[in-house]
Amino acid sequence: MAKYGRLIGIDVGTKWIGVARSDLLRTVANPVGTYHTSEIMEGLKELVENEQVEKFVVGWPLTPEGEEGRAIKMVRKFLTRLDEHFPDMEVEKVDERYTSKEAVRAMVEAGVPKMKRRESDRVNQAAAAIILQKYIEMQNTDNVRITDRYV
Repeated sequence: MAKYGRLIGIDVGTKWIGVARSDLLRTVANPVGTYHTSEIMEGLKELVENEQVEKFVVGWPLTPEGEEGRAIKMVRKFLTRLDEHFPDMEVEKVDERYTSKEAVRAMVEAGVPKMKRRESDRVNQAAAAIILQKYIEMQNTDNVRITDRYV
């Protein structure tokens, strides 16, 4: 039986956080926007209130070797805030290695001008969409590794 409800993909950065969402059938991810770290919870609250959001999918920054990178501490802090604001929402972590590079490559292929590709908000929301699309594809192939909620 198919599940209905949106997934929200999140790419956590030091100042900006990219957000993407899936369609209700969870087949495709699309960028929603980029929020300053001080405004992200309000943005997510609006999405949760106005959409049928079932789960957050957060990029987990691993090194090329698959180890936890320096940015893990920042993402853990974000996950703590997320849990405080949305205690009943399920959260999954997904390996986000190379998603920013993939986002830039996708923008090049889509013909986005170089100056616009340098805007971090575009990269962040595109990376969030890539993180979410990876998760969707893993779910659809039953190869997803279930991760526990970080508290």
